[in-house]
Amino acid sequence: MDKELVRASEIAIKDCMGAQPGEKILVVSDVNKREIGTTLFDTAVNLGFDAIYMEMQPGIINGEEPPEVVAELMKKYDVVLAPLTKSITHTDARRNASKEGARIATFPGITKDAMVRGLNADYNKIAALTLKLKAMMEETKIIRVTAPNGTDISMDITGRTTIPSKGLFHKKGESGNLPTGEAFAAPLEGKSNGVFVVDGSMAGIGVLDGETIRIEVEDGYATEITGGEKAEILRKMLDEVGKDARNIAEIGIGTNDKVELSGLLLEDEKKLGTIHIALGNNVSMGGHVNVPIHLDGVVKNPSVYFDDKKIMEDGNLFVTV
Repeated sequence: MDKELVRASEIAIKDCMGAQPGEKILVVSDVNKREIGTTLFDTAVNLGFDAIYMEMQPGIINGEEPPEVVAELMKKYDVVLAPLTKSITHTDARRNASKEGARIATFPGITKDAMVRGLNADYNKIAALTLKLKAMMEETKIIRVTAPNGTDISMDITGRTTIPSKGLFHKKGESGNLPTGEAFAAPLEGKSNGVFVVDGSMAGIGVLDGETIRIEVEDGYATEITGGEKAEILRKMLDEVGKDARNIAEIGIGTNDKVELSGLLLEDEKKLGTIHIALGNNVSMGGHVNVPIHLDGVVKNPSVYFDDKKIMEDGNLFVTV
């Protein structure tokens, strides 16, 4: 086995998940992510855990439900690790397993490089920064984001819980991505207005490489999506699901200083100095739109305002721990 990947797997199991003697670990992977999945499984076994490995066919889109047998098994384990091609973070399967007390880490689209890079970070520092942002966001009504690329959007998060994806999932029912590092919330439905220009990367598409996707937002929905070929790809993905796929589902702020903009949204959206805005499903974060799609777009060099207070300028975060 790859030594760096084994070390990253050990950090995931021992540090991030806080796995304890006597706990059972389930690894759910697919044929595309077999090397990472089997390394997590072998590492769990070598660390002395009762573990099982289950492999499924890759999903088609992020937010698609896994097979029923997988969903049922997830509810029966203390720790679930899900390195998969497509995300199951925003699925009923994940939510139901969390309700049963499972601690779940999802690794959507994970690559070996991203796992090694992103898991060799100071997660205590990431957790502290993420929790500080959570506290600040929960005292905020309106988040405004601007950027040199033409982004200028306001999102109302009044009363919404901010979720800290801090990389330490030690309590029953906690879940999030690995690698991780973000504070995010679901804007109130129907309350977001403006425009955001995705110039980093887009879920389901990858790094934009100089191309941008301009998304106009009215009353909580993406009404116009323009740009080049990649904008057309995004429109098609959304139109296959319907109007609610265009719901402004999430505003997130990255807090991981080790990850890179690689085209893997799992990594990209966690990058310190970026924000991301998602379209589609927001049920997992306290919203009311439940559709089988959740697509994040990363904006580089943003300035961010919590009500009237500027907390980031041109990608430089003013919040410290």
